Amino acid sequence: MSGVCIETIRYYERTGVVPRAARTQSGRRIYDAEDIARLRFVKRCRMLGFSIPDIRALLRLTEDGDAPCAKVKALGVQHLSDIRSKIDHLNVLARTLAGLLERCEDGQTECPILDCLLFHPNPPTRPD
Repeated sequence: MSGVCIETIRYYERTGVVPRAARTQSGRRIYDAEDIARLRFVKRCRMLGFSIPDIRALLRLTEDGDAPCAKVKALGVQHLSDIRSKIDHLNVLARTLAGLLERCEDGQTECPILDCLLFHPNPPTRPD
């Protein structure tokens, strides 16, 4: 129906992104068209990599009635900047690992990758 699996819906309910669904007497969730539209909206936001706090902000803007495009754009611009920053960092990681792999040879007793991980004072790290 919404294309969102039940575990993800439970997570969205716990985080307050979607309200807890009404239930039948047997405990099955009941969704109206608005609930399904909200779940699909959240799913599309997640597909674009928006964080839960950003999704909450976008949902608030949709609920305001006249979602000012400038505010939505500002969130999008910041998110795009974050994505580009992560890509830059991943490219650094890829170059670092590629360089280490080039130094590996079959039959070698010392491994440059392990040496880097064990002894390098500032090994490459993931972005926070």
